[in-house]
Amino acid sequence: MKFGLCVIGCGNFARTFAAQIQGELADLALYFASREAGRAAAFAAEFGGKGSFGSYESAVAAPEVDAVYVCTPHHRHLPHARLAAAAGKHILIEKPLARDTAEAQAIIAAAADAGVTLMVAENYRFMPPVQAAKALLDGGILGTLRLAQLQEQYPFHPAGWRRDARRNGGGTFIDGGIHKASILAYLAGPPAEIYAAALPPRPGADGTDAEDSVVAMLRYPDGMVGIINHSWSAAPHTPRPWAALSGSEASAMFELGGNWIDVLDAAGRRRQWLDAADPTGIAAMTREFRESIRQGRPPVMTGADGAQDVALVQAAYASIRAGAPVNFGAFWPP
Repeated sequence: MKFGLCVIGCGNFARTFAAQIQGELADLALYFASREAGRAAAFAAEFGGKGSFGSYESAVAAPEVDAVYVCTPHHRHLPHARLAAAAGKHILIEKPLARDTAEAQAIIAAAADAGVTLMVAENYRFMPPVQAAKALLDGGILGTLRLAQLQEQYPFHPAGWRRDARRNGGGTFIDGGIHKASILAYLAGPPAEIYAAALPPRPGADGTDAEDSVVAMLRYPDGMVGIINHSWSAAPHTPRPWAALSGSEASAMFELGGNWIDVLDAAGRRRQWLDAADPTGIAAMTREFRESIRQGRPPVMTGADGAQDVALVQAAYASIRAGAPVNFGAFWPP
């Protein structure tokens, strides 16, 4: 029997998600829900959906729907997660899990009380180069990690709710920078301290109270340093965001969304080509969600993982306001 997954919210990223999981439809029955019935029906027709719903309430009430993918704006994550949990539906929820750790904990509690699986849709953890980097670290190839750098500069111009810090939970760092925070958590664990600064706003950026560029430095208990540079306003820019890991024995470089990873050691530089079938990691993420439910185990990216990522973003914002480093232990665990 196919696993019934309903996408809640038919916006731009729902379109990206649906396009990337077309190869999974042999095992997946895909549905769409929107407050505009015609929009949901159009998505279903375009992406091979089995049906559509003109409200989120009717979607979670449908017996053919086993789980929902919450793909709505950040300020709607908590009510929509509660709606799904109350109906006994498993929950895959877009990153960030919530706007702050209080909302994140409320979502985790709602899923736990209902006995449903909660997974954060952090597709970057499933990207082939990130998985390859994790294998290099776990296998000791790089030695002890000393420095991790993650950089993205892209002239993205947010619109609508993304220009409202209250509804978004902030600006670029909670919206896109949280991907990099999650990668660092996956590769190196939680930091001891974080120091962050927002860049001056770009010319012509009036009408938004959300930051568009953040540089953050994370210091870890063993002395390792992580650097995140995430900007929506800088140019020129590289085609893809990139990452570089420096270890005591070797270094590695890769592009997020790419299909290669370079390892540099005393013998020189060598490139490992990776599976290019799922560059975004979205298909692998969806399979992990489905299999964790079938096997009755926690998913790879749990609600607690997502809450920790939100806590790191909140710590970065606190550092920006204070103009000084902050202790991450004051933010996580809550």
